[in-house]
Amino acid sequence: MRDLVHIHQTAELAERVLLPGDPGRALRLAQGLLEAPLMLNHNRGLWGYTGIAADGLSLSVQSTGMGGPSAAIVATELIQLGARRLVRVGTCGALSDGLDLGQLVVVTEAIADDGTSTAIGGHDRMARIGAVGSRLPADLLAAGRAAEPPARAATAVSSDLFYGAEPHFERWRAAGAMAVEMEAAAIFTVAARAGAEAGCVLLVSNVIGAADYIDADALHAAELRLGAVAAAALRVA
Repeated sequence: MRDLVHIHQTAELAERVLLPGDPGRALRLAQGLLEAPLMLNHNRGLWGYTGIAADGLSLSVQSTGMGGPSAAIVATELIQLGARRLVRVGTCGALSDGLDLGQLVVVTEAIADDGTSTAIGGHDRMARIGAVGSRLPADLLAAGRAAEPPARAATAVSSDLFYGAEPHFERWRAAGAMAVEMEAAAIFTVAARAGAEAGCVLLVSNVIGAADYIDADALHAAELRLGAVAAAALRVA
């Protein structure tokens, strides 16, 4: 096992990794999707696990924490440790009336309005960053379409802001974003720089401009659908 600055391995790392932000979601996905999961990392509260997926091969689930800086650190260290196919599995706020609470969204493009992807990618803000790799985006779309109910393909915007983002909503909508989240652009950029594959599947936890937020039971049920779509896209025939 090899320790880096933030990821201290306590189990083998798979080449395929699901990346939830929330450590609790990492645990729930490991329990719901993996056979005999072992803890991969617990350093800095970034819980990670490796076990056997439904296709009989190794799959890891590693939390990234919140926001682009933390996600970029975790993705970089995982790639250094041998991860090659990364799928962010997280939540988003709906900017469009076409997305409902609990709906799954396959991100085909992330609009970078965050500091991390801007800094490491060398582009101006609001750059559009596609999911990386020739096969993974198509596999995610296919797995999303096969889900019940089917996932929606959409462009998301990655922002550093969770609170206080209201002045940006119309600008993001005008740029074509249907949802807002915090990590996809950074993960896409890190993977592109390292020659790894990256994708993103999200579930809608709230609708921007409405008071409604998904309740805990519905969130946890949707998490398992979210993880199942990502794991299906990573399945090895």
